[in-house]
Amino acid sequence: MNRRWKVALVGAGNIGSALFSYKEFRRQGFDFAAVFDVSPDRVGLRWRDLHIQNVESLQQETERLGLEIGVIAVPARAAQAVADRMVHAGMRGILNFAHRKLFVPPQVALRNVNLAVELESLSFSIKALNSRPAGRERR
Repeated sequence: MNRRWKVALVGAGNIGSALFSYKEFRRQGFDFAAVFDVSPDRVGLRWRDLHIQNVESLQQETERLGLEIGVIAVPARAAQAVADRMVHAGMRGILNFAHRKLFVPPQVALRNVNLAVELESLSFSIKALNSRPAGRERR
């Protein structure tokens, strides 16, 4: 059986909700085991079988649940503080969706997802396709 990873999601806004709803994560062995936010309007809401918790409980829940990976889906101004909390809690990897550079110690794996850069890259590819002579197939 493939390894299952316990994942914490911090940020229960639009991006966080979309990530939480993405079924392919579970199929690939990534289980959202906890969701955190700071908004009083979101804390306490139920997403499937989880209640959104205040980010203040991240350390305690990481220890209790054995969370290993953190996903950051918060505004850029809050992202470094969230990353610091994740590192302090003992998470081994962070996937960052906030549009800002984060700093983590070398023993923590960090990956940044910048959707604007991805769209820019796609538009460049489209322009390159359009500049090819007609009749040539892409390989």
